[in-house]
Amino acid sequence: MTRERLYLFDTTLRDGAQTTGVDFSVDDKRRIAAVLDELGVDYVEGGYPGANPTDTEFFSARPAFKTARFTAFGMTKRAGRSVSNDPGLQAVLQSAADSICLVAKAWDYHVRVALGISNDENLESIDQSVRAIAETQREAMIDCEHFFDGWKGNRDYALAVARTAYEAGARWVVLCDTNGGTLPHEVERIVADVANVVPGAHLGIHTHNDTENAVANSLMAVRAGCRQIQGTLNGLGERCGNANLTSIIPTLLLKSEFADRFETRVTPSRLSRLTHASRVLDEILNQAPDRHAPYVGESAFATKAGIHASAIVKDPETYEHVPPESVGNERRLLVSKQAGKSNILAALERIGIDLDKDDPRVGQLYEDVKSREAQGYSYEAADASFELLARRALGEVPRYFSVDSFRVMVERRHNAIGKLVTVSEATVKVFINGDAEPLWSVGEGNGPVNALDRALRKDLGRYQRFLDGVELVDYKVRILTGGTEAVTRVLVESLDTTTGDRWFTVGVSPNIIDASFEALLDSINYKLVKSRAEVA
Repeated sequence: MTRERLYLFDTTLRDGAQTTGVDFSVDDKRRIAAVLDELGVDYVEGGYPGANPTDTEFFSARPAFKTARFTAFGMTKRAGRSVSNDPGLQAVLQSAADSICLVAKAWDYHVRVALGISNDENLESIDQSVRAIAETQREAMIDCEHFFDGWKGNRDYALAVARTAYEAGARWVVLCDTNGGTLPHEVERIVADVANVVPGAHLGIHTHNDTENAVANSLMAVRAGCRQIQGTLNGLGERCGNANLTSIIPTLLLKSEFADRFETRVTPSRLSRLTHASRVLDEILNQAPDRHAPYVGESAFATKAGIHASAIVKDPETYEHVPPESVGNERRLLVSKQAGKSNILAALERIGIDLDKDDPRVGQLYEDVKSREAQGYSYEAADASFELLARRALGEVPRYFSVDSFRVMVERRHNAIGKLVTVSEATVKVFINGDAEPLWSVGEGNGPVNALDRALRKDLGRYQRFLDGVELVDYKVRILTGGTEAVTRVLVESLDTTTGDRWFTVGVSPNIIDASFEALLDSINYKLVKSRAEVA
């Protein structure tokens, strides 16, 4: 049975760039665009040439795409101007784009208030702009801004906007839920109505996530007739984000309702790069990946309850809706006081330790985990600390160094220009295994833990070369019991900037500095173990 073709349009580099705190460089855009091309999306919208120096430079030459169409974004010509006398439209037309997507007002309220022109003038601008693109032998697309609100306010005019774009020669007429307030049942009904005016093979959908329905709205639009889906990696976008292609793409390929009817350029082998693509974007943005993201999150295929883990070991389909490896992710059976031996065995297998289920060390490790969690430790989010605990039980963690003592001072004082500042300084005395004399290190930081981290990693003798790229990137504190003698749990996230690897370690103590130091020690020892550092 022949399946219909769906087209994937990524706007991470344009609409996603409107996210608060996001500012892509040209090199960032090139790297992300290459990842999207490898993933198999049909259109990569790179930005708005002429609007800023970054986008203009990015569109000065076409990227070496294998299959994706390099797409420029712009606006229809201004009313009262000719195509040749509109600098914004000309900048887009003169760019190295394969396709051009122009935004046009589809809500008569916006035509009147935002543009200050008549409805007919707006239609004329759309018609002439699309024809101008067609004359350059490139694909034309119109993003019908505020289409769903416009349809509700003035159905006839919204449909007239879509019809005008299509009849002028637009390859795609894209219906935009710009405010993100339309609900799935409304999307299905409205798209079905538009499909009577514009064939579904020329209809696209562009949704925002302001009601947490962007993915659902996109899928409902496909059911109703749309054959192009616009969105962003990881749902990046202004306000609450855009439709998340990282969730939409695997749903289209792995759920029978869509997989049996439609096909995309994303093959199963390309789909297995999805998690990698998601993590590359997070790395470029210098943000921690969303651990609970569907399909690609670290916890997407994680199981904590022992009875669930036991079933998954027997048959993963008992608790997994798709195979994790299909999207480049992996199964994780978490180690916690709610877990059973199945979780322990699965966690050991994940880190490369193969023990028989009847090995007494498995039972002892299970009891150790339960005992330590009773003290406040938590290994669900601290895989690195669990691996050290397991390998220590097997005698596989060398003693690289020992900390004889440490001291942390926090001083609030006036600096040389009379400004009141708080200064933290830490001193650490370390014995490297095999050395007779200790190493003393001093570090300053913007807080006691930062100072302690800097001091500890400042000089570890022969092991220092393994730690040069390691940074503390996140630090979380949780008070487990009340009062001034509260027990504190600290979770530390570390990053190796040379490899991109991240790991989490945990420390527990009534003293927050001591708990932090324990987590820092685990972090360094874990890195040395993974680097196979040799002990003298």
